[in-house]
Amino acid sequence: MEQAQKNNWYSLKNIWLIAFPIILGSLAQDIITVVDTAFVGRLGEIQLGAAAIGGMFYLTLVMLGWGFGLGVQIMVARRYGQNKVPEINAILNHAFVFLMFFAVIIFVVVKLFAFGTLHQTLQSEAIAGESIRFLEFRMYGIFAAFTNTLFRAFFIGTANTNVIGITTAIMAVVNIVLDYLLIFGIGIFPDMGIQGAALASVIAEYTALLFFILYTRKSRKLQVFGLFSWVPIKWEQLKSVFSISFPTMLQNFISFAVWFVFFMFVERMGELPLAISNIIRSIYIVLLVPIFGFASATNTLVSYSIGRGELKRINTVILKSMGLAMAGISIVVGALAFIPEKIISIYTNIDEVIIQTVPVFYTVMVATFTLAFGFILFQAVSGTGKTKVALFIEMIVLSFYLGVIYWITGTPGAKISTVWMVEILYGLGLGLLSLVYLKWGSWKKSATI
Repeated sequence: MEQAQKNNWYSLKNIWLIAFPIILGSLAQDIITVVDTAFVGRLGEIQLGAAAIGGMFYLTLVMLGWGFGLGVQIMVARRYGQNKVPEINAILNHAFVFLMFFAVIIFVVVKLFAFGTLHQTLQSEAIAGESIRFLEFRMYGIFAAFTNTLFRAFFIGTANTNVIGITTAIMAVVNIVLDYLLIFGIGIFPDMGIQGAALASVIAEYTALLFFILYTRKSRKLQVFGLFSWVPIKWEQLKSVFSISFPTMLQNFISFAVWFVFFMFVERMGELPLAISNIIRSIYIVLLVPIFGFASATNTLVSYSIGRGELKRINTVILKSMGLAMAGISIVVGALAFIPEKIISIYTNIDEVIIQTVPVFYTVMVATFTLAFGFILFQAVSGTGKTKVALFIEMIVLSFYLGVIYWITGTPGAKISTVWMVEILYGLGLGLLSLVYLKWGSWKKSATI
């Protein structure tokens, strides 16, 4: 019976059961992005470009917490696989203390210095001004965002992922309703424009946090983890959490910082390419939803397998996850490939923007398949606990990626569709380097954290 349960952990069904709520949660999160972009797009090209810059700036900072949470997720899954349940709460307590301290530092630094830097960096004064107006409200969400990453780390690490889909759906509904009310000023609500989109997202994040807390406290099956019992902070424990989570934190930050720089480079090409890229970013994120779900499931199951001493299962997990991800992408791409204009018209009614966005639309469709290959293998590397190696792989690939983007955007007459083709190279590079390490790296000899 016990052997059968072990085998079920690595079945296609279980991989799907772990990934599906994450996919739903990601989809709900992406609906927020789509709705934000669609609403702000009605305000004009400048606001659309500013939302791209401000949104990417905020997400880059949030990825610090998200990346730290990924390291926590790896440790939670490992302890869960080792059946060391009491240690999970201690890991989460120490991670929370660090993240809240870090969030305060980020908030203060951004408020004091970042806004002036944006004014100096961006060529368009109008876009810089609107980006800052957006961030003035958006930054207040960082405390909820960081805490939510720890709840996600716990639920994904213990394969209790259903609550993630529910929580993110609630967040999406709150955000959509408040977007409509606050951006345009419906009824008694003020007309806040781009700041309304920022405030709506902040309120939605705190709503999600409240639901996470209430659900965790009320759930009987989660009582065994003792999540809200305080554990004294010990330096050695904090150091252990930090050693695994800091590289994933840095890797996620660098990854999204590069994407932020990507938009800064595109801004040099003009307001139209920037507006097109914001639309494509919103569509692209939706296309990547199946990939993120199965990549997270891969990370959890690889770490869990090592915790149980079942390293031979890892190749099976990777192949099954990749097969399911490719199938999911094919369904999404197949559904959207014949209606690009209709999809793009959700975001804008400007004919020139729609026409020039179509080639980029098809480019990112191709890129999603290489990203599935790259992300799943990359998350398998992270799942082994070798987060420093994962960071090194990401640094190599992103250096190449950023260099090519800089060259293309600085070339007179370059097309925005050519810029987005570099996403294909990114996925291939990430996957190939991860595959080389998984096959010939030394992780099997020291697969402990």
